[in-house]
Amino acid sequence: MDLVTALRERIHREGPIPFADFQEAALYHPVDGFFSRGGAGRSGRDFVTSPEVGSLFGLVMARAVDDAWRRMGEPDPFLVVEVGAGRGRLAADVLRAGPACAAALRYVTVERSGSLREEQRERLPLEPPDEALGPFVTDPDDEDAAAPQPGTGPIVTSLEDLPAVGADALVIANELLDNLPVHVVERTDGGWLEVRVDATDAGFVEVLVPAAPTVAAEADLLADGAVVPPGARLPVPLAARAWLERVATLVRRGEVLLFDYVDTVSSLAARGPDAWMRTYRGHERGDAPLHAPGSQDITTDVPLEYLRRVAERTGLPVVEYVHQRDWLAHHGIADLVAEGDAQWREGAARGDLAALAGRSRGVEAAALTDPGGLGAHRVLVLRRADAG
Repeated sequence: MDLVTALRERIHREGPIPFADFQEAALYHPVDGFFSRGGAGRSGRDFVTSPEVGSLFGLVMARAVDDAWRRMGEPDPFLVVEVGAGRGRLAADVLRAGPACAAALRYVTVERSGSLREEQRERLPLEPPDEALGPFVTDPDDEDAAAPQPGTGPIVTSLEDLPAVGADALVIANELLDNLPVHVVERTDGGWLEVRVDATDAGFVEVLVPAAPTVAAEADLLADGAVVPPGARLPVPLAARAWLERVATLVRRGEVLLFDYVDTVSSLAARGPDAWMRTYRGHERGDAPLHAPGSQDITTDVPLEYLRRVAERTGLPVVEYVHQRDWLAHHGIADLVAEGDAQWREGAARGDLAALAGRSRGVEAAALTDPGGLGAHRVLVLRRADAG
């Protein structure tokens, strides 16, 4: 069943549905969802994320991966899980950089879109998922048990969802949380109203109903300590909370590295939903969020205080919160640009590919650190207290 028909039939049966359910279907419907179509979003064809700018972001990420590995005492195997991996561009660039942890590395790309997972095969030497922590040898302390054989990485695999095993791990998510569905609430003098989506002959429209108790309670948590006047609307990211709770079961010891649109709750309330919720199509801003579901991305800023509270509760508190441009500087982007300039000077006369790649680093760095663009993204590092 196509997306629009499925939405209309559900609304006919159940009545107006939460905006979160509409957004989930619009982005991830198995046939017509924005990401499921494979020609959008994380493929770089409707908007550009940092990995799609060029290889420089992956080179910096390889340094950050090594830093996390060393903080954890250089475990082998070392699991890196990239969630929302798209076509595998970032994973390929990290592996091509030859990180110091390569022999210990088990790199898992997680991507819901089947078509994008298929495209990963063009870039990555994918192995069966059950080998991501292998190969295995008999544990000398327990003949009936098997242990991963050290020094056999890098091993790369692809999954539709997060792995269930707990491990020494680094989880990377670039522009993922802003694409997880949100409930939308509006504050009143007497409590919270929730935005729901109804279907009419003219299309999909929003209606306001009293918020369900669970949504209202989460909205109270979200707004605690913030300036949220009556009439203001906020995103309630229950899906982001559930995702973080699942990640916490995966990261037995380690870190989570998030790149995303993040703002304070007071700022979100003051800016209004037209600012903190955006749509994109074909590298341009799209139409209203309820228009033509599946044809455009729907993205929302993530409330900072809520993210901090949820992360703290899961045992993965936020230990770093900076702009992307500052995070890139900390991990040596200037050195990599200088190295590229030297490659260009040495190879310019030959015009070889290495020289041309080196020359492009300066242009890529400018895009990645642009304070009016990608450089303004926020980077959050979450870390187990015993992870170094």
